Amino acid sequence: MPINIGLWLDRAAHGAPRRPALFLGRDQVADYAGFDARARGVAGWLMAQGFTPGDRVALFMGNAPEYLTALYGIWYAGAVAVPINAKLHGAEAAWVIGDAGARVVLADAPRQAALEAEGVPAQPVIEGAPVAEIVPRAPQDLAWLFYTSGTTGRPKGVMITHRMLAAMSLSYLADVDAVSAKDATLYAAPMSHGAGLYALVHVLRGARHICPATGGFEPGEILDLAHHHGRLHMFAAPTMVRRLTSHARATGARGEGLRSIVYGGGPMYEADILDAVDWFGPVFLQIYGQGEAPMAITALSRAEVADRAHPDWRARLGSVGRAQSVVEVRIADETGRDVPEGEVGEILVRGDLVMPGYWQNPAASAQALRGGWLWTGDLGRMNADGYLTLRDRSKDMIISGGSNIYPREVEEVLMSHPDVTEAAVVGTSDPDWGEIVVAFVVGKATAAALDTHCRAHIARFKAPKRYVAVESLPKNNYGKVLKTALRARLQGAQGLSTKE
Repeated sequence: MPINIGLWLDRAAHGAPRRPALFLGRDQVADYAGFDARARGVAGWLMAQGFTPGDRVALFMGNAPEYLTALYGIWYAGAVAVPINAKLHGAEAAWVIGDAGARVVLADAPRQAALEAEGVPAQPVIEGAPVAEIVPRAPQDLAWLFYTSGTTGRPKGVMITHRMLAAMSLSYLADVDAVSAKDATLYAAPMSHGAGLYALVHVLRGARHICPATGGFEPGEILDLAHHHGRLHMFAAPTMVRRLTSHARATGARGEGLRSIVYGGGPMYEADILDAVDWFGPVFLQIYGQGEAPMAITALSRAEVADRAHPDWRARLGSVGRAQSVVEVRIADETGRDVPEGEVGEILVRGDLVMPGYWQNPAASAQALRGGWLWTGDLGRMNADGYLTLRDRSKDMIISGGSNIYPREVEEVLMSHPDVTEAAVVGTSDPDWGEIVVAFVVGKATAAALDTHCRAHIARFKAPKRYVAVESLPKNNYGKVLKTALRARLQGAQGLSTKE
């Protein structure tokens, strides 16, 4: 049966055309009829350029109402959205654009300049003659290419279908939180990631969509917008929750107007969530997902996050909850056999939420999808009640401020410096960012020179926060760097060259 996830906007606009839809800060910029009309205009322009169903359109923009009109315009035209993290370096974005085969790049002014420096043309969101009909798509058709870094250092394009987006959104209503037309969702985290994915369920319910005027996460602004708009939902990385709580405590703001804060994307320290619930009340919910199974592997409800009476409340709070309705989750050993209850193994997932594979990468797809299951690469254990607790990552991914950073990618940049002979990158715990990137470097390059070099080639958030000069890297008999030894050394390392 044909379906296009964009139909949810069409239905919301026809059902309540004058309902407030898009806001920049406190100011309304469109009702649902206007939102729909702008999306139809974007679709009209794309189709006038000869776009056909399945063509890719890249979005390289900061958070703004135009992001949503472009996203839905892409879907109205039957095309595929390729949202790119707005924090990426121009060279990194250019690689994604080329790999996706995007026919056009829609970008705001700062990102247009960054791409032009790389020889990649881009343009602002353009509206043409509005289309009358939305191009039908099948459930298995591609809707979104989500680029996530891989262990090889190059991003992989996760193929997200219309079916996956529908399953994710309906599972949110079933397992995470209720949404109504009275609610509002705030885009303080990147719209290219989880925050943008949650736009769909709020469009379905006809809720308001608010982009901060600053375009990002400023605790004072967030609290002001919550108080002004009321019934505010937002997706936040754990570090954002910590910053919001610290600011609120310092200013005495109690978070009036905050309805739901869904956190995920990195480890939440127990002390931080206890402090947050103590200050703001039961407004917090947790989800666990990954690009390959977006936002809907497990969930921990607001009642469970706030509960302090259950005999196992602390263990539950330290978990990521139980499986959401649209997936099966199990823990397996390296052969794919279930491990005994409570033992650690790899987390496997299957269901309509799971990707069909990586874009033009059959080898990586075959590695991730085996025996009908997605092998997440995350390690965890599950108790008798079905609560999943993450224990570690089988890959060396670093999660800093809610953003995924892969050491190999940073190492390759470091190794391109002429005064570096060896480099190894690890993560270490940090109270503000969850983890920070630390580079161990063999060679003559100074920390300042390495910092300049990294910032010229990769996004600022990926660049190491610390550099450690070493004579050699610890290795096993096969020549593999022993990163466990490097992490252990950080517990009491001396002579760190640190940049703030």
